[in-house]
Amino acid sequence: MGSKGFFYVIADDVFVQFPEYMRGVVIAHGVKNGDSPAELISMLRAAEAYVREHLEEETIVEHPRISSWREAYRSFGAKPAKFRPSMEAMARRVLHNQEIPPINTLVDIGNAVSLRHIIPVGGHAIDAIDGDISLRKANGDEKFIPFGSDEVEGPLPGEIIFAEGENVLTRRWTWRQANHTLLVKTTSAVEFNIDGLPPVTIGEVEDACREISELIERFCGGHARYEIMTAKNSRISLDDQL
Repeated sequence: MGSKGFFYVIADDVFVQFPEYMRGVVIAHGVKNGDSPAELISMLRAAEAYVREHLEEETIVEHPRISSWREAYRSFGAKPAKFRPSMEAMARRVLHNQEIPPINTLVDIGNAVSLRHIIPVGGHAIDAIDGDISLRKANGDEKFIPFGSDEVEGPLPGEIIFAEGENVLTRRWTWRQANHTLLVKTTSAVEFNIDGLPPVTIGEVEDACREISELIERFCGGHARYEIMTAKNSRISLDDQL
């Protein structure tokens, strides 16, 4: 399996409902994942400190970078108090004075950038796929095996999902990832999704993409590139183009 010859598509109906939505995608090949060095763990701790400086638990839902995602969740029937966007869930842990535990280099890069920019960031091992991947609305027949479980569940019709065919990789847009494309120490090719809804600008998404690209090359080697997916650029290649 692997990403050679495969494509990444965002369905038109996502942009119809969210016309100002953009997704930065960092694609990296030839990486070596492993335990995070002390420098990267320090970056993760600095990102946690940034969250504590700029967010408060009592008003977190009012922060514009979080309230926009909570409203998006409501629009497709997900209650944000029950199903929290990924960066909100992580920020709440930080505000409870919990450290985000190091997992591995690629995961820790994504978590540090997500906290530092207060935007959703999700990484997927594209050496584990054997078909095109897409962000789209669910028809309700897809299958999802959440991380840490072997129970199969299905998304609700109309829910925004990230999928490889009928195999759901992430439910509720930025909520929970499946086992299939988890970033593990043997991962050699990866794509990171960096999601932007207003008031986040395309420039801020690009900044986060550049940061992730640089951190991957610094700590994992290989070579990384990024593209910004919008309604005018909704299909990209997952190939190594360097």
